[in-house]
Amino acid sequence: MPSTIAEFLDLLDLEVIEDNLFRGRQPATSLQRVFGGQVAAHALVAATRTVDPTYEVHSLHSYFLRPGDTQVPIVYDVEDVRDGRSFATRRVLARQHGRPIFAMTLNFQVPEDGLEHQDTMPDVPAPEDCVDLAEIFRSRTGNEDDWPKEWGALEVRFAGNSRPGGELNDPTRPAEARLWIRVAGDMPDDRLAHVAAFTYASDMTLLGSTLIPHQVFIASPGMQAASLDHSIWFHRPFRADEWWLYDQHSPSASGGRGLAIARIWTQDGRLVASVAQEGLIRYHAP
Repeated sequence: MPSTIAEFLDLLDLEVIEDNLFRGRQPATSLQRVFGGQVAAHALVAATRTVDPTYEVHSLHSYFLRPGDTQVPIVYDVEDVRDGRSFATRRVLARQHGRPIFAMTLNFQVPEDGLEHQDTMPDVPAPEDCVDLAEIFRSRTGNEDDWPKEWGALEVRFAGNSRPGGELNDPTRPAEARLWIRVAGDMPDDRLAHVAAFTYASDMTLLGSTLIPHQVFIASPGMQAASLDHSIWFHRPFRADEWWLYDQHSPSASGGRGLAIARIWTQDGRLVASVAQEGLIRYHAP
């Protein structure tokens, strides 16, 4: 995984193989399978490069089909579904070893003015008043090297959750978690780069919110966890290198699956995106 902003931006770039065909390289990683946010960000970049720049992505919906191999590149095949006056649609199929591992459908829109409303941002401590998630990770695992090696390109601050004794205690919402996140460095003024960086980061912690009422974690012994699908709706422009609040909530877990949804806010209170993900959360107590 990228440990610096330069490596991160390089990872988000793709090689053009042919019309509508792209290849994404693999970073050095100790993970056993390709990080889902990486594949989703690559698919977004591939699709965006096939549409007229007057269109901007407003939603994407994806399925993780097979675990990705971290040792070989991934090929992204983009299908032009439609190009209308206001909207354009693309489908992307990611392949490794001749088999599909990931599928995404994206919709793009020419920006326009319209009716506006949004939820009010929750009251949360500022990022500088929150604990660095890297410190929590190190205290839990005792490993000093994994976080900077795998996630050093991102800054993440813990802003509360609903575990017993936690900061959030709404009894009607037993599974909540809030984080401040930003890319750890200045990014260029390129909307695609910011949207792709956000898409990458959006897969980091979402599934973990489904485990909060059950006193286990993604890395707990006996836990088998994997993203099954991932959807994002982009509401308003924002920068991924400025703090954004990841307000996560899991309304349900059953059948070995957990559903998580999230609202994304800028520090000045703008609701800029919404995310939803269902994942596998099979747990067998050791």
